[in-house]
Amino acid sequence: MLRINKQGFTLIELVVVIAILGILAAFAVPRFMALEGRARAATVESLAGSLRSSATMARGMWMASGNPTTLVVDGLTIRMVNGYPNRATIDDTIVDLAGFRYTQGNGVFQRQGATTPANCRVTYTPPAAANQPLTVVSVTTGC
Repeated sequence: MLRINKQGFTLIELVVVIAILGILAAFAVPRFMALEGRARAATVESLAGSLRSSATMARGMWMASGNPTTLVVDGLTIRMVNGYPNRATIDDTIVDLAGFRYTQGNGVFQRQGATTPANCRVTYTPPAAANQPLTVVSVTTGC
C-alpha cells in the first residue's frame, strides 16, 4: 500500500483566510489612518499644558524674587509682563519645542506637518493687566 502525504492548503481554506484578512483590514486601516492626526492633536494639547505650567512656575519665581522685570532660568533671560513671561521669551521656558514653529509677535506655536497648520496650534497671551490670568488657547481642528 502506497501512502501519499498531502501538503498545502485547499482553495477554500485560502479563500476563507483572505476573506477574514479583508474584513479585518476594512475595520483596522481607517482606525490607524486617523491615529496620525490624533497624535498631532495630543502634542498640541500637551504643549498647551506645558505652557500653562511653565508660565505659572515663572510667576512663582517672579513673586518669590520680589517682582523683577526679568528672571534668569537655566541661563536664559525671561522678560516678565504683569507677572508672567512675555510672548518674546515664553518659548525659552519650554525645554523641547520639536515639531512646532513659534511666532513671537502673536504668541502662536503651530504644529508642523499638520493638515491645516493654522488650525493646529497653541496661542499664548500674557495678562493685559496685573492680577489677571494668562490665556493659553489650543486649536486642534486642523491636526
